[in-house]
Amino acid sequence: MTAKESADWSDFGWNSWEHLALVRAKLDAGADPNEGVYIFERPLHAAAERGSPEVVAELAGRVDDVDAECEGRTALWGAVFSDRPENALALVAAGADPWRPMMAGWSPGRLSLAGPTPGLFFPFPPGHARLTEAETAAVTEADRLIGALDGIVNDGFSLACVRGISAAEAAQRLAATPVGEEELEEAMEDPFEEEAMQFIGFTDVPGGCLVSQQWGYMASTPVVMQVLSAGTVAYGMYANPKSGNQGCVYRDGEVMEWDTHPGGGSVSGDDSAQEILLKYLYVGHAEAYCFAGADLRPTSARAISGPDMHLRLPERDYWH
Repeated sequence: MTAKESADWSDFGWNSWEHLALVRAKLDAGADPNEGVYIFERPLHAAAERGSPEVVAELAGRVDDVDAECEGRTALWGAVFSDRPENALALVAAGADPWRPMMAGWSPGRLSLAGPTPGLFFPFPPGHARLTEAETAAVTEADRLIGALDGIVNDGFSLACVRGISAAEAAQRLAATPVGEEELEEAMEDPFEEEAMQFIGFTDVPGGCLVSQQWGYMASTPVVMQVLSAGTVAYGMYANPKSGNQGCVYRDGEVMEWDTHPGGGSVSGDDSAQEILLKYLYVGHAEAYCFAGADLRPTSARAISGPDMHLRLPERDYWH
């Protein structure tokens, strides 16, 4: 380690924030406790989200402001969002404010009400908003939906969750046509051939429908999403076995988000209050996130693993 490296955070890895001795050595060598991890992250934020309570307490005692914001949120907010209650309590002990307004009305304290430790900052102070009935219902539904979809282990599939239309209407919008069982079985002998990519599944789901493909990306291609989302909203995802989940959101035929990481827990200060709650509730649950975003309420993973019907898409460019 060079002298320069020892005096900053450039060589600090993801797990380094768990080790108090390493952090103290950096600080004693001159590393700035207030900045320098990444452009978008402060040391205290990094420790709050993935470090140990001891490291959090050490940094909290050295920073200029324990409630300094980075990308619209404090370190305490990050600890709550990352479900690190011990880190959150260490920050409160250092003077962090659980009820400081931020992130579209989700203070750290209010966000904690939607998580696994809703009593973390009790007693609840007067003058601060609790969860609305709709938000409480969303928390309950998240528990149910994640449980209903438990057991999805394969990847390589794609899906489009579409609000408010039936599978029959989705098929009509895409001009999909019937396919014989023998023809489908023959195509499935090599599902990565171009012909097999034209077969796609349709399933009615409470709240709308699911369009899916168990072996490829076709269900979440731009043209499919554009057509399906006309007059409504559709959440799409391709479980890419090489690069991870690739998501998109379309509303009324227009792309709202592209190349997202559904279930990845990445939030932005520009997110709406509803979207922040959605991302918090479904961290690590990409498929459930897509269903919830479109307000679909499947009772099992069968909608993904066993569609009601397979139809053939017409030949066209589905990327432009």
